[in-house]
Amino acid sequence: MKGSFDRRLFLGAGAATLALPACSARQMRPAVTPAAPASCLPKVDAQPSRLIRAVAGLRPYRASGFVVREEALGTKRVVHNYGHGGAGITLSWGTSRLAADIGLRGHSGPVAVLGAGVMGLTTARLMQEAGFPVTIYTKALPPDTTSNIAGGQWSPFGHYRDSAVTPEWRVQFAAALAYSWRRFQIMVGEDYGVRWLPTYVDAPVEDDDGPSPMAAYHPGGRILGPGEHPFARDRIFRFETMYVETGRFLRQLTRDVLAAGGIVQVREFGTRADIATLPESLVFNCTGLGSHSLFGDTELVPIRGQLAVLLPQPEILYAFTGDAGYMFPRPDGILIGGTFERGEWDATPQPDAIARIIANHRRIMAGWRCA
Repeated sequence: MKGSFDRRLFLGAGAATLALPACSARQMRPAVTPAAPASCLPKVDAQPSRLIRAVAGLRPYRASGFVVREEALGTKRVVHNYGHGGAGITLSWGTSRLAADIGLRGHSGPVAVLGAGVMGLTTARLMQEAGFPVTIYTKALPPDTTSNIAGGQWSPFGHYRDSAVTPEWRVQFAAALAYSWRRFQIMVGEDYGVRWLPTYVDAPVEDDDGPSPMAAYHPGGRILGPGEHPFARDRIFRFETMYVETGRFLRQLTRDVLAAGGIVQVREFGTRADIATLPESLVFNCTGLGSHSLFGDTELVPIRGQLAVLLPQPEILYAFTGDAGYMFPRPDGILIGGTFERGEWDATPQPDAIARIIANHRRIMAGWRCA
């Protein structure tokens, strides 16, 4: 399926692969309650009284896509890994793999990583797996990083403008997507808070015009017609994908870094000259929006996303996304969103926006068609 569905949800394609090291995670316990038929899914109780927290995160967006490249800083090499928009969790292992491969060329000795969000932590782990000592320098630690605000759906959304990217960047994107897809699969389980869930998406009204280039990334995908789903739509696309409980995921990655001998130092860098004082000759820049001022990337702008988190509902074993918003169930709460506010630097949730998000989801549930 091509056209509007691909652009809205997956924004690109890729089939390249990178080497994947072996690792494993303890599997999630199976749900006690059998899943309901697709035509009669349990409702999300989207009452304002069930709100347990409201959050806002700033996605680091570049129209020309994320940056993974090397530059010289005096006698040091800086490898950039930032600008992932709303695809940070999704692409984390993949672009960190690309960055690590660049850094590994001809390097010996310890390395520095700037930032302790998902990019910094995955980059650090990959360098440790390659046998290098790592120090992470960071302004904030989990749970106070931008990555902690992410909803955690494995889906590369809102991270570039199609007309602004180059063919070379598309090759990077394809390789990053493929590696992340495989890496997250072998981390499914309670340790890292990664699990598979069926996901429902507004389907385009046009007829199918061939296989989607992203078909490999939504296994089990098919169009559901009336009577096969409860949504107030004629057509819904259903597929399976992974969801990441970001707080647990980042906490476990931090433990992994420390267990492998990594060092974490809380330190803020105001200028490139500050970075030049580090003892490491190889530096990975994973500062996200911080690269706007630290490295003068004025193309990098924030996209504010606001989320309402409702009391958990263990019976909700599906997710959905569409024009009216999205819903991701996690053990720490039902996440409903969202907004896409370009150029907003204030990471404070706005009460009016949160109220609209909740109202939108109440309307979705009011239109539920349960056979």
